[in-house]
Amino acid sequence: MTKAAIVILAGTDGHENLGRIANGLEAAKEFAENDEDELELIFDGAGTQWIPELEDEEHDYHDLYATVSDQASACDYCSGAFGVDEAVQDAGVVQLDDNDGHPSIRSLVDDDYEIITF
Repeated sequence: MTKAAIVILAGTDGHENLGRIANGLEAAKEFAENDEDELELIFDGAGTQWIPELEDEEHDYHDLYATVSDQASACDYCSGAFGVDEAVQDAGVVQLDDNDGHPSIRSLVDDDYEIITF
């Protein structure tokens, strides 16, 4: 069994960040498709801005996002800081605040997750 935490940090501006979200979602999908693997998909920092973008059914990567959205979570603090708090809540994405308002990366490492960032 593999335990992977994919952390999306890339913002929504720039072609390179579009590549990062595509690669991050593809990696998440690969883990999600293996029943023996455990996946945490975390949108953190500027990455929280992707949630309202990907919730839009017209977005090129909406369908890919939809395959893993049930395993997605977002940083509570960063959702507010980047102005997407309401959109994250509307999407039903769990907001993590275990480390001063942020997700606890240390807890994931302690639980033997491999941390992969995009």
